[in-house]
Amino acid sequence: MLRLGLRWAAAAGLQAPREGAADRMIDQQPGGSPSAQAPRPSRLGSPELTAQGLRKVGYLPNERIASVVYLGEQLAKPVLVEGPAGTGKTELAKSVALMSGMRLIRLQCYEGLDEAKALYEWNYKKQLLRIQAGQSSGPPGPLDAAAWSDLESDIFSEEFLLSRPLLAAIRAAEPVVLLIDEVDRLEVETEALLLEVLSDYQVSIPELGTITATQTPLVFLTSNNSRELSEALKRRCLYLYIDYPSVEREQEIVRRRVPGIGERLAAQVSGLVRSLRQIDLKKRPSVSETIDLANTLFLLGAEEITPQLAVDTLHVLLKYQSDIEKAAAELTAGPLT
Repeated sequence: MLRLGLRWAAAAGLQAPREGAADRMIDQQPGGSPSAQAPRPSRLGSPELTAQGLRKVGYLPNERIASVVYLGEQLAKPVLVEGPAGTGKTELAKSVALMSGMRLIRLQCYEGLDEAKALYEWNYKKQLLRIQAGQSSGPPGPLDAAAWSDLESDIFSEEFLLSRPLLAAIRAAEPVVLLIDEVDRLEVETEALLLEVLSDYQVSIPELGTITATQTPLVFLTSNNSRELSEALKRRCLYLYIDYPSVEREQEIVRRRVPGIGERLAAQVSGLVRSLRQIDLKKRPSVSETIDLANTLFLLGAEEITPQLAVDTLHVLLKYQSDIEKAAAELTAGPLT
């Protein structure tokens, strides 16, 4: 391609680049290997090693999950994990922390979560005690301006600051995993605060100044799709969707989590759960509930699932009476497929 360019330039009467200029042109082009960004030091190693590490701690990822987790660390970008409830989104973040040896910091989201619970707040009780101690140790009467200034600078110091999960992750000296669980339950105002923190990994505290992260935490945001997240938040994240596992993968999960269960019983459990998920239910069985059913049948000494046993144990999988009645009617009418 470069030689074609030189011949074209000569035919057009243009001066050919001087020796070495072509190499500099390559260096200046976006994506050229000489100017490509060097890989960051990784605690995960590679997508393959990430998959192996997750398997060692009991999480069974597919290739896509392992790749996105690895890229999230290498690109220093949050990973937004969406999917139905109970498909292993939260467990993924916990498993990454366990396999990498990083500390897990978790922010559980809910309606009404504000800055004081997500970011930081001042220890008001301790501040009040300090003010009372300052007044009692000085001369009677109100404090003068100088004394009050000293007291104010004292009560708004590190000693009185309560770090919440977001600030704790930013201030951590060592790499950490930050799990922001069920982010779709946040109100729009709190989501904007979250967006500001994740943009630059720094927090501005009026009394102390700006606190900037010395390391970039590996961030996982989970969502059950109860509402649409803002485009601005999604743009800053790598996206990962985790659906219910296939029958074969769920069977492997059951056999890994319930040692000693027979292969036939594990296959029947995963098949039954898959069939129930095809019914229009208020809440479909999660992977954790599949494991609960497998443990239940194993403890009962069952070697196979009969129609009656399936009906009798529906309460382990389903948590609404209307769902149990609907599933029981399907099971008694004939085997689910």
